[in-house]
Amino acid sequence: MEERIWHKSYAPQVPPSIDYEKITLPATLERTARNFPNHVHLIMMGKKITFKELDEYANRFAGALADLGVKKGDKVALIMPNIPQMVIAAYAVWKLGGVVVMTNPLYTERELEHQLNDSESTVAVVLDLLVPRMLKLKDKTGLRTIIAAHIRDYLPFPVKQLFPFIKKPMHRSVVPGEGVLDFVTLMNKYPPQAPGVDVAFDDLAALLYTGGTTGVSKGVMLSHANLCINVQQLKAWIFDAEEGQDSVIGIFPFFHSAGFTAVMNQSIYRTLTVVLVPRPEPAAVLEMMRKYRPTWFPCVPTIYVGVLNHPDFAKTDFSYVKGCVSGAAPLAVETIRAWEKAVGATIIEVYGLTETAPLAHANPWRGKTKVGSVGIPVPDTDCRIVDIETGTQDLEIGKSGEILLKGPQLTKGYYKRPDETALAIKDGWFYTGDIGYMDDEGYLYIVDRKKDMIIAGGYNIYPREIDEILYEHPKIQEACAVGIPDPYRGETVKAFVVVKPGESLTEEEVISYCREKMAAYKAPKTVEFLDELPKSNIGKVLRRALREREMAKTKDQPKT
Repeated sequence: MEERIWHKSYAPQVPPSIDYEKITLPATLERTARNFPNHVHLIMMGKKITFKELDEYANRFAGALADLGVKKGDKVALIMPNIPQMVIAAYAVWKLGGVVVMTNPLYTERELEHQLNDSESTVAVVLDLLVPRMLKLKDKTGLRTIIAAHIRDYLPFPVKQLFPFIKKPMHRSVVPGEGVLDFVTLMNKYPPQAPGVDVAFDDLAALLYTGGTTGVSKGVMLSHANLCINVQQLKAWIFDAEEGQDSVIGIFPFFHSAGFTAVMNQSIYRTLTVVLVPRPEPAAVLEMMRKYRPTWFPCVPTIYVGVLNHPDFAKTDFSYVKGCVSGAAPLAVETIRAWEKAVGATIIEVYGLTETAPLAHANPWRGKTKVGSVGIPVPDTDCRIVDIETGTQDLEIGKSGEILLKGPQLTKGYYKRPDETALAIKDGWFYTGDIGYMDDEGYLYIVDRKKDMIIAGGYNIYPREIDEILYEHPKIQEACAVGIPDPYRGETVKAFVVVKPGESLTEEEVISYCREKMAAYKAPKTVEFLDELPKSNIGKVLRRALREREMAKTKDQPKT
């Protein structure tokens, strides 16, 4: 196709189209377990689980779920960090033809209640610390059974004995008969035999909920086809990962689309070892890197920033790393340059959304990369830039507009929300809500989120542009610009800044610095210094939370 001719010049190893293998996710595990039975797949703080063991655990757990009444099409909520039970449970549900509802364990009770009810989940597999919260929700939702998973269950001796949760796991106080079961005890009652359920390539596999920044969160429907095709698109892109040899650090949470596809499912399809990081903090990440030397390093921008600024960074050898991938949020150009200079490995920026399973664009691996760009479309994926006002006029090269995407990895829509699906997907094109532009070689640049755009005095201001300038300041560790109400301009710009340890800055210095680097109307009018910026569970800086805080301040101010 004309739109994908860029592959020939800048990613010659990547075909513009792929003859996709029509295989379901549980079938990929079964195949890998047959071909590489004794190869280590998961490493959890020293505990190692082979592909054969993982497949047997999934079969056992599938038997347990079947006896609990889970059948084809039923929804099972998985509410855990990156621990082995998350992978075991997901593939067990798929072996029964069920649907996993990937849920953030840090969600509030209100958020959990909405997602459990909206998804019609009947069983929840949760981290043991969440059991009391889940019991409160039982009468408010359709949950029949809660299965508690412990981090310590898959820890090696003597770590298991020293682990802080071992003395008083919160679910132990639950009396029998309240519908709470123990994961390992339940699983071990069943033989390691596959359930033999017929699962089709186009069957619904997962519901992943959007953040709900513009209202209540929506369940994105992803089929086995969507997810397995996206894995194959990624394999075609990063074509030289060595199956049975390479390893990846599991920083991206598996309940997030990036970790779900690019780490959890990708590693099983491609026979990669995953070093699990249940709590993605810079110190833990560096420790795992030094101990297990994973060859692939995918994570979010804040992890790159945190690792770069950690005192142990200089002591850590990264020479074994083949490639680094950044996704889920924009990565500041200054961070890319600092990382690549220190580590010597290129960061490949990628782009996508939950609705695209998630990968849609990437800088060409072993090809021409452009710092600041998220690259070109992956195989069989098309992109358009249209005007923001009507969403119908294609814009010329270099002009910013809303990004539209189309491809076989695109969701069929939002669960039980046909009206919202019709608004988001028109004639097969998904309206992303992101603003960006393409250069004359087809590389995509993300300018900002449509809803984050600041309109000050009639000018359109993109806060990410201001963030980039702030990140270039040698004393600034993190920064985020937001629009706040202004009686004269409508909106004006406020910057939130985290200063590097041992450094000091004033508001006047920051504003003056920005005025030297950008047009005066874009420069922040006020600056607030924070110890840290609010972040999501995967490390995205929550611009919305900062803006809402400012709006609350305005509302609370006495009227004159």
